[in-house]
Amino acid sequence: MSATDQTSSLVRVLQAATVSQITTTVVLLLIVRFIVRGIFRVYFHPLSRFPGPKLSAFTRLPTHRATWKGNMHHYVGKIHREYGDIVRISPDELSIIDPGAWKDVQGHPTKNTKGSMPSKHFARYGRPLNGEVGMISARDDSHARQRRIFNPAFSDRALKQQTPLFTKYIDKLVQKLKEGLEEDPDRKWDMVRMYNYTTFDVMADLTFGAPLHMLDNGDYDPWVKLIFASIKMGTRISILTHYPLLFRQFKRFVPQTVNKKRVQHARFAVDRVTKRLEQGRETEGVDVWDLVLAQEDGKGLTRGEMDSNAGLFMIAGTETTATLVSGLTYLLLQNPECMKKLLAEIRDSFATVEDISMESIAALPYLNACIKEALRLYPPVPVGLPRLTPPDGSTVCGQYIPPNTALTMPHLAMYTSPRNFKDPLSFVPGRWMGDERYADDRREAWQPFSYGSRDCLGKNMANHEMRLMVAKVLYTFDFELCPESENWKDQAVFNLWEKHPLFCKLKLA
Repeated sequence: MSATDQTSSLVRVLQAATVSQITTTVVLLLIVRFIVRGIFRVYFHPLSRFPGPKLSAFTRLPTHRATWKGNMHHYVGKIHREYGDIVRISPDELSIIDPGAWKDVQGHPTKNTKGSMPSKHFARYGRPLNGEVGMISARDDSHARQRRIFNPAFSDRALKQQTPLFTKYIDKLVQKLKEGLEEDPDRKWDMVRMYNYTTFDVMADLTFGAPLHMLDNGDYDPWVKLIFASIKMGTRISILTHYPLLFRQFKRFVPQTVNKKRVQHARFAVDRVTKRLEQGRETEGVDVWDLVLAQEDGKGLTRGEMDSNAGLFMIAGTETTATLVSGLTYLLLQNPECMKKLLAEIRDSFATVEDISMESIAALPYLNACIKEALRLYPPVPVGLPRLTPPDGSTVCGQYIPPNTALTMPHLAMYTSPRNFKDPLSFVPGRWMGDERYADDRREAWQPFSYGSRDCLGKNMANHEMRLMVAKVLYTFDFELCPESENWKDQAVFNLWEKHPLFCKLKLA
């Protein structure tokens, strides 16, 4: 080998060694940084005085793991049981189950509290493809403007006008169940599907002036399948929002399949809003756009905001309602004495199923109590949605919370805590009807429709729809839970419950 070749070989060896050494040094520095930062977070961080697992204070990995696996509701509940009402679940995040937090964190600001209350943690919420956010993700001024425009479409007056639409599809649900029983009396019904078919058909007609025909077709519309898939995927992708640089790179090189699904979802909403707006106000019945376009303020919505909010309504006004009715059905079947009492109230109050109306069922006390108790034990949104303290920090439940701290109030953990409710895991509708055994329950903790100026716009509509669906179905049919659904409530959570089929056998009452 020549001297030149030997020299070149030596240079390559030295270069390889140098690269290896640099790589090793960088890795060691990152490990040291990770450990030093973790120690600071545990012992010297402004949140170090709040109780919680040391590992959760050290790193976000436990919460990321729980989010990815769908165990966040169990993870947070366990920490609260061990450490108290205000706990540290991540280096920069607190979880609170003290009922007073609703007012301090999400209440209406006063002259003295304005600017010092936490706001929505906007960095943790995604943006639609068109860049124009709907009400959930809008900043305060934009949220107030959009909400003012949509308010008439969700008012009590509007609800009365829309009653025939709700009745139409719930009657169709009952009829489809009857027809199925005539064909096969031993059929096992997945009631999750049947309730979803109904709520999506209702909301599609209410939002776009036309149903998705899922009750007619007996299957999920492609858009609905896409919605269900995107909920889980979106929850997992949200982990990346904690790492802005990594998140930007992910969005830049996002897998084509993910982008395609987002585009398809957006296109479904755009196409349907376009078709509905072309019809103007001359439509049969009264839907959202009739009531929005009827007011001068309706012109204050951009087309992008219309599309984003239409997509929002198709999730917030459908899946959550079907979830609650599914959960209530399961809880009643697991508590036959409660089912017996509810059936007696409904069936003794009406001569025929046609006599059941939104107005009449609103006065049934035990039905209302059962729905409240189902919302406590199986809230459609079981986890907490993040808020962020301002630059000067906030005072919550008498404690100062440092600046830029993420705060969540997890519904399920709050509603099933023995600190807030007696017999927290038992289905006891009587606690909402003055049962003295539960006089010390902290009922102000119960806020399933959220709280304050950003509470659920359609909560009255949801309550009426849930009552009407439960009343008509239970008036008409007797239910039997199938053995394979005995542990139905053991579900993962990706912001919303990942529901299993709820198999039941039905027979005419």
